Amino acid sequence: MTRPLWTSLAALVAATALTATLAGPAQAAPPPKPAAKVVAAMQPGWNLGNTFDAVGADETAWGNPRVTKKVLSQVEKQGFKSVRIPVTLGQHEGPAPDYTIDPVVLDRVEEVVDWALDEDLSVLLDLHHDSWMWTNAMPTRHDEVLAQFTATWEQLAERFRDHPRTLLFESINEPQFAGSTGEAQEYALLDELNAAFHQVVRSSGGRNADRVLVLPTLHTDSGQARLDSLVQTFTALNDQNLAATFHYYGYWPFSVNVAGGTRFDATAQQDVTDTFARVRTTLVNAGIPVILGEYGLLGFDRHTGTIEQGEKLKFFEYLGYQARTSGVTTMLWDNGQHFDRTAFTWRDPALFAQLSSSWRKRSGTASTDQVFVHPGAVTEQAITLHLNGTTFRDLSLAGKKLKQGRDYQLSGGTLTLPATLLQRLSGDGAYGTSAELVARFSQGVPWRIEIVNADTPVLAAATGTTDAFAVPTAFRGDRLATMEARYLDGSNAGPHGWTSFKEFDVTFAPDAATGSILLRPAFFAEVADASPVVLTFHFWSGAIVQYTVVRNGTAVTGTVG
Repeated sequence: MTRPLWTSLAALVAATALTATLAGPAQAAPPPKPAAKVVAAMQPGWNLGNTFDAVGADETAWGNPRVTKKVLSQVEKQGFKSVRIPVTLGQHEGPAPDYTIDPVVLDRVEEVVDWALDEDLSVLLDLHHDSWMWTNAMPTRHDEVLAQFTATWEQLAERFRDHPRTLLFESINEPQFAGSTGEAQEYALLDELNAAFHQVVRSSGGRNADRVLVLPTLHTDSGQARLDSLVQTFTALNDQNLAATFHYYGYWPFSVNVAGGTRFDATAQQDVTDTFARVRTTLVNAGIPVILGEYGLLGFDRHTGTIEQGEKLKFFEYLGYQARTSGVTTMLWDNGQHFDRTAFTWRDPALFAQLSSSWRKRSGTASTDQVFVHPGAVTEQAITLHLNGTTFRDLSLAGKKLKQGRDYQLSGGTLTLPATLLQRLSGDGAYGTSAELVARFSQGVPWRIEIVNADTPVLAAATGTTDAFAVPTAFRGDRLATMEARYLDGSNAGPHGWTSFKEFDVTFAPDAATGSILLRPAFFAEVADASPVVLTFHFWSGAIVQYTVVRNGTAVTGTVG
């Protein structure tokens, strides 16, 4: 529990006097680094996600292995300077009034924090899913929630009071409130939690007196009203050792691949631009250090293939640039899907290459990373290069540079691949990837372009149930981008009725291994009985194929066209 401030001060005075007696005239201690320098030194950061934040018996409850010191050592070797350690403690706490945290859990968290610090990683310790497990009940259980929140941070502050200042505390992850009277009340409640957190930590003494404390916006969202409310809290606390945090998972239709958001287009890019402009103007320019505590794509919650590879690479390249030029420290959300915690390798090396490059510089990209060649009808194809401040250097195949003017043409930012080149690269015309071109720029990560032999996919009739229905599909080298669903009258069918384009993998998913397109139970759960639904499948080659399904109770039939 929190020790009285006067006790800590008395001990400090006594210790200082004893040191002076034994060692002679005291040397003035160097002033602590400003919070901005502490936060800047954390760039870049990584999240130990779905581990101590897991709701369950222990850190393995959500499928990740037990944390080892080597994991943290390997994370540091990847170039990360900090690690965010989310912890969920509500299920490990005893009853009121003490809300005692299970000492075994607290010991284990401290052990991993110490391992990270030993690897010269800064640590951001964050109270995580407690935000929706119990602190969200604050509108209706105000006193109980505040008491538990205070007791929780008293115990954490006491346990870590003497840890180095490279350990930072974050008050609460993604704060939210159920049953409130509106946002005005929610802003007031979050301000109250942040103020209580600040008072508890500061009064606990030790290194907590000047430890950098990190405060979130409501929902850790970057909307202007959210940022403005947090600034008011900073003004009231008047503490130079504070930092702000927000999360960013992109423009929602692109982030989950719904409503036709298959590409990192101008709208998705503008969302990134606007987000960092608001954060820069409202927080950074006001002298408030900022940590992007989590970032990624929401579609990754299912798997990283929800977003097409080239489009996701463009997103991370641009986000890294915006964060770097805005002075925002970034912490990648990794729930175990990115960095393999036993093999110590990246599951998607190209993604990590783009991420790590974006910490320092821009990379050239292009309008696409896949060119589809239709055997028997090969035509030239043009790709728009996005130079992003770089210059184009060369185009190569299997490590050998191609000759501009003969093998390809370049006019401004347009790269044209002639039919003769594509015909040669298509080989024997077998469906699938036949070659890979590599475009290099003056800096950053090269851009890889797959040459894919493909014909229009062929679908077949089928029967099944609402729990298990698959459209037999001969993909013939092509790749599914998205699916529309409409009733015969043209109205939208299925979930997200405001758009005809359904959510990738939630309602449908391609399965190349079985030669089928799966229609999920979630799709049929919101489809009218005995009403034909016309599905329009859009493939990355530009091919469009229609298919009709009819649900009768739990039975489903599908026909071509």
